[in-house]
Amino acid sequence: MAASGIARDGSTERPGPSSWYALHTRARHEKKIDANLQRTGITTFLPLVKETRRWSDRRKTVELPLFPCYVFVNMALTAKLRLAVLNTPGVLAFVGKNGAAIPISEQEIAQVHTVLAQRVPFGPSPFLKAGQRIRIRGGALDGMEGILSSQKGQAMLVISVEPIQRSIAVSISGYEFEPV
Repeated sequence: MAASGIARDGSTERPGPSSWYALHTRARHEKKIDANLQRTGITTFLPLVKETRRWSDRRKTVELPLFPCYVFVNMALTAKLRLAVLNTPGVLAFVGKNGAAIPISEQEIAQVHTVLAQRVPFGPSPFLKAGQRIRIRGGALDGMEGILSSQKGQAMLVISVEPIQRSIAVSISGYEFEPV
């Protein structure tokens, strides 16, 4: 099926509005799934981070998924398109409850994009449901919202992607922020 909603047999299926969804994947299959879905015309987002790995004879910088075992897709959730995604080798399921995919807000995806693009220091953080929500005022992270946290005496902004229950913590020392 083409991304436009017209099947190969000529029938049409009215796609709804597109949303972001998380796919749960087999371990270490994220890059291959991302490439396969992009080839079929599906918009994907696989946040990658660079790490330097050390072996006995060399060092190498590698790109690893920020959220292992997850790939994000932006699509209208039609039955045919959903089936095409689920038939992609390595895809286990859409993240959701009782088989229903849960949409991820555009803001959550945009915030992860911004953190990666601005190259501010960040690291993984435990997923938090409780805590005070704050908004950054000014600087490279202006307008970003998340949960205020403290790690080793340093103020951190925890940005969460709800459906996959994963978070990243960004150092906000030197930034002004306000309660939301």
